[in-house]
Order: sequence, then structure tokens, then C-alpha cells
Amino acid sequence: MQVRSVAAIPLSHPLEEGRSFGHARGLATARSATLVRVETADGTVGWGEALAPPRSVATVVDEVVCPHVEGRDPHEIETLAERLYAGAYHVARGALTQCALSAVDIALWDILGKEAGEPIYRLLGGDGSREIVPYASTAYITEWGEDPAESIREAVDEGFAAAKLKIGRSVEDDVERVAAAREVMGDDARIMVDCNGNYRPKQAVRSAEALAPYDLTWFEEPIPPEDFEGYRYLRERVDVPIAAGEAHYSRFEFDRLLDVVDVVQPDLCRAGGFSESRVIAKLATTRNVAVRPHVWNAGVGVAAALQYAASLPAYPHVENEPGPFLFEFDRSPNPLRDELLEEPFDPTGGTLEVPSEPGLGVTVDEDAVERYRVER
Repeated sequence: MQVRSVAAIPLSHPLEEGRSFGHARGLATARSATLVRVETADGTVGWGEALAPPRSVATVVDEVVCPHVEGRDPHEIETLAERLYAGAYHVARGALTQCALSAVDIALWDILGKEAGEPIYRLLGGDGSREIVPYASTAYITEWGEDPAESIREAVDEGFAAAKLKIGRSVEDDVERVAAAREVMGDDARIMVDCNGNYRPKQAVRSAEALAPYDLTWFEEPIPPEDFEGYRYLRERVDVPIAAGEAHYSRFEFDRLLDVVDVVQPDLCRAGGFSESRVIAKLATTRNVAVRPHVWNAGVGVAAALQYAASLPAYPHVENEPGPFLFEFDRSPNPLRDELLEEPFDPTGGTLEVPSEPGLGVTVDEDAVERYRVER
């Protein structure tokens, strides 16, 4: 079986005027993704996704990654990252290249799962028995100044018992936002916060100390991703678990990050796909660090993250894993997530089912793909 073609498809959905939203570092004006469609000589099709500027990453797929994939056997997938490092080493470590690699890798694993008649989590050694509990990724910083309690209340009404909200504009604002969330969700709910790297270390310490009464599950990206020493400084000074990883790429960056965080968050559509992310998970066991994927993707990316979550080792736990396995589910409107799959995911009601059909376990609606395709 050989790869016959690799097609990168940039997608975008502009937000309505006045409805931009995001985080402390800035607001988004569109939802976007790059899908990759890989087809083998026997007609098997695999889908992947990259989370990066769509036209840019599509070009990188064509110019950098394709020469290392077309004409090759998909079973050689776990050497793709190494081939890329060797053959395109001047650019292989860059963010766009890693995102392009991620999309192609996911598509190749989708093909292998379909060939084997197994979901990807089985190919990765998982048994699918872990219960996946979605948490609402919500309470964004918005152009229209939305009250965070409003979106938190909507999440509770949908059945979510855990939520993550955006903070990072000031300590005072952090306290106001988290206090509102705790009041709405109650004492037993799990609450996470995300600064998207907008603080310096001492500012982050002050925020963590001010938020201590609200019993946070984790404090995500309090400082910029490249500040590894700052993460070390934080970890030694705050009690709340520190989480990061959505803006890190490949096993090499994660190897450094694992020394300074408590929860590591690879995004399957950025970190190198399944092949690199399974290496990251194994490395995490050597530091006894929890792995919880970052998920802010279109439908294919959500499916990939679920397959990955179902494959993760529970180390150091065997039977009695404390607490649920929390899985991020963005609650902002996103047709690239909700319309691209023939059967979209439903995170409401407290649990999220991992697809058990072969490969990613989902069927892409190619008519919907065409609706959101943008010219290159």
C-alpha cells in the first residue's frame, strides 16, 4: 500500500462583526483549520488536521512534508518526523512545519486504522475503557464584554461539571472572573484558568495566590511558552498545578517542558500528530506528569484528540485513578467542528464517547468541507 496523493485544504469561517473573542493576548476574528486528505493507491482515504494559519500551513504541507510521504507506505509513519528532521532540517523544527506534519501524521494513522479495522486508540495500545469527562472551555474575553457568569451558566445548563475560563488581564480581574464562575458552578465543580502566557512570573504568582481560595484544578499557561525558567520559578512557589503545552512543538520542546509543569497539554494538530504525541506521553510517565490534550480544533482534530486520550497510560495509577479524565471541549460556536462531521460530537450530559469505528472513527462531510474551503 502506497500513498498516492496528499491534498491540503485550508478552511475558514469569519466571525460576525462585533463578535470577536479570545484571550488576554488578543481576539480571534475567524475560526480556521487546515484539513489534509491522504489517499492510498487502493483508494483508502485518511483525514488529518492542522491548527495554524490555513493557507500558510497548506503551502508547507505541499512544499515540505509531501516529498517525504507521497509514494511511501503509510506503515512507515513513525519515522516520518525523523525523515523530516533529516531531509528538511533547516525548517523542520518550525511551528508551521510541525503543524503540517501533525495533519499528515493524523491522516496516515486514520488510514492504518481503517486498514486494520480498528480505532486508532487500539493501534496505540489503549483499551478504550477510560471514561472521558468533557469540560467546557468557555468564558472567553470578548469584544462585546460578555459577563463570564453568563457562559458558565450555559455550560452548567448543558450538564458540564467542569469548566475552564480565560484570565490574565490583571489580578483583580482574575479574581472577579473566577469568583463568578465558582458562584455559578458550586463548591464541587472543577475550575481551570488559562492566561495564554500573558503574565510575567511574579505577576503569575500573585494571581495564583489571589485565586487560591477558589480551589483551582490547574493554572494553564500563566507565562509565555518559551520561558522554561519562569515555569520552574512558578512551580516552586505556587500550590496549584501548572499546565502548559498548546504552544509547544515536538518531543524536543516537550522534553524540556515536562521538567517544569504538572500537566502537559499537547495539541494533536500542532505537536506532531499521534506519532510525536505518543512519544510525549511516554516521556511524561518518566516525570510522573499528567497528560491532558489541548483541544480547540475542528471536527477531525477533536476526533484525533479523543483517540489519543483513550490511548494514554494511567501511570502511576492502575485501577484507582483519582478524579475523572478531563477533556477540553470548546463551547464557542464553530461550524468547522459541528458541521464537518456527518455525526458531530455531543459533549453535553457529562460524558463524551470515544468513536470505536476504524481509524478516527468519524466520517467527514465533504460537502461541508467545500462550503468552508478558502482559495490559496
